Amino acid sequence: MSAPLQARIEAVLAGRAVEYTRPGSRSAIAKTPLDGPVQVGPEGLAGDEQGDRRVHGGPDKAIHHYPRDHYACWAAELGAHPLLGAPGAFGENISTLGLTEADVCLGDRLRLGTAVVEVSQGRQPCWKLSDRFGIADMARRVQDSGRSGWYYRVLEPGQVAAGDALVLLERPHPEWPLLRLAELLYRRTQDRDELRAVLELPLVPSWRTLFERRLAQRATESWDSRLQGPPLQPS
Repeated sequence: MSAPLQARIEAVLAGRAVEYTRPGSRSAIAKTPLDGPVQVGPEGLAGDEQGDRRVHGGPDKAIHHYPRDHYACWAAELGAHPLLGAPGAFGENISTLGLTEADVCLGDRLRLGTAVVEVSQGRQPCWKLSDRFGIADMARRVQDSGRSGWYYRVLEPGQVAAGDALVLLERPHPEWPLLRLAELLYRRTQDRDELRAVLELPLVPSWRTLFERRLAQRATESWDSRLQGPPLQPS
């Protein structure tokens, strides 16, 4: 980029885990904006919860960032959906304008308020997003669009509030914007040169295992379980 990467934080959001739409499921995908400074620690924002810690939360998914820029695209595709009127529709903790997956690279280190965070991985949407929107294939639409957002791990605790700046401090892998990773994950799944190249990155363990398996087995995994989820409750 020709200018320093910087964005204004439009909203900081958190949610509590509650019973969700399917038998035995819980979710904190319904995030609401927080007023004033919020503490940022290794597990994310103070007061934020996750409904299923097997697949959400933890140090490598401490904070979810979703660009507000994408809301206009979704409104054009879905129509006037009530969730798109305010930040938080996609379960995000951080909402900004002027910054998307095309601008952010894996491993970027940024100042988030007074905290320092690192881009750890792109978000892989699950069925809970479909249930939240009431659109059966919403998770797959998000995945296919590349408008999925991303996660941070927290390198230095601090505080963040709406109106603070998000500023790039270091970019160790400028050749790997998140859109390139998404292309490899979902479209060019058997590009062996790309698979070898991505394994040179500091990947989270689950992604490293995934790409190593593709190289070894020459096969692409199914995403159906994550995207479709367990059976819905009978109406």
